[in-house]
Amino acid sequence: MVLTSHQPLADIILAQPRLAIAVSGGVDSMTLATFANMVAPDRTEMLHAVSPAVQPTATVRVRDAARVQNWQLTVTGTGEFDDPRYRDNPVNRCYFCKTNLYDRIRSLTDAPIASGANLDDLGEYRPGLLAASEHDVIHPFVEAGMAKSDIRALARELGLDDVAELPAQPCLASRIETGIAIDPNDLAFVDSIEGYLSNELGLRGDVRCRITKSGVIIELPESQMTTDIETRIEERCKINDRAFMGLRPYQRGAMFIQDQS
Repeated sequence: MVLTSHQPLADIILAQPRLAIAVSGGVDSMTLATFANMVAPDRTEMLHAVSPAVQPTATVRVRDAARVQNWQLTVTGTGEFDDPRYRDNPVNRCYFCKTNLYDRIRSLTDAPIASGANLDDLGEYRPGLLAASEHDVIHPFVEAGMAKSDIRALARELGLDDVAELPAQPCLASRIETGIAIDPNDLAFVDSIEGYLSNELGLRGDVRCRITKSGVIIELPESQMTTDIETRIEERCKINDRAFMGLRPYQRGAMFIQDQS
């Protein structure tokens, strides 16, 4: 039984009289929401934020899960694009994004807020975690000592096979090089190219469309890099009046540039 095999996580959730889970649509938050709804359905609510930086497919995934699992779901905007500190895309952009998110959630509920952060996140530079601490956000997976691999295993136990196999999908703004202003048109372009690569060309794994100061760079697993893909993306960039700088192997966090001197 899932509840028995993950009792520490269940105890953390049950220790809260109520819980508001921020659900982005990725594997971590989707798994946490599903588990919490199973353990304490009457005391758990889910909140999902929509914005130009959120992939539409993530919103569809959240809405579908809410319908099937009978979640208490609120879909809201966060207003980060009204914040010039966010739009300027500094090195700590995520701090301003999460600050707006948690401010919005707090305006909708007085329940403790929970995120899907896990142990793997603690070893990286995550300015969003500072915003979380300032809003007293709890991290059940961290408290239960769970890493990303543990969450994927739990997702499979919960019958979330498709969710368990989702590649990491941070927000679309993460594809924009630090210092380039966040523009909804750029984000829509990124989403269209990544959707084309995944849905029409059938590429799998970590697929990224990067917007850099030099132009567009596509990152793929090396095994999927072909001349045909390069030609197709170059054509699409020309149609959109964008400079195409070629393909390269996937690099995690490649657009995060700390030294901008």
